[in-house]
Amino acid sequence: MPAIDQRRRHPGIAAVTALLALTITGCSGLGRTAVGPVTYTTERDAEVTLQSPPVRGCHRLDPAGAKAVTNGTLVDIVLYRTPDCTGPGATYLATTFTDVNGSGALPWRSFRTIH
Repeated sequence: MPAIDQRRRHPGIAAVTALLALTITGCSGLGRTAVGPVTYTTERDAEVTLQSPPVRGCHRLDPAGAKAVTNGTLVDIVLYRTPDCTGPGATYLATTFTDVNGSGALPWRSFRTIH
C-alpha cells in the first residue's frame, strides 16, 4: 500500500471515531430502556409484562402487588414493597432471575433499575 493512502486514511479514522463518540455521549440519556421484559404475577394471579421499561425512575406494579417477578431485562432491578420505591425490605433482582414471595410476605409494589 503506498504511503499516500495511509496518510489519507488516518484523518478519516480520527473523524469517524470523534463523530461516533459524540453520537454516543449525546444520546446516552435519551430514552434509554432496560432492554427486555419485566414479568410479574399479581396477587390475583394475572400475569403482566412490562416490555423494556425506561432505566430512569420508579415503576409501579399492579396496585394489588406482585407475588412473583421475573427480570428478563439486560439490567438488574430492585423490588420494593411500597408504590414509590422507598422503604425497608427492598430486594435486589439480577437479570434473568425470578423472585417469588413466600407465604405471608408482603407483595412487591414497585421497582427501579440499576444502571
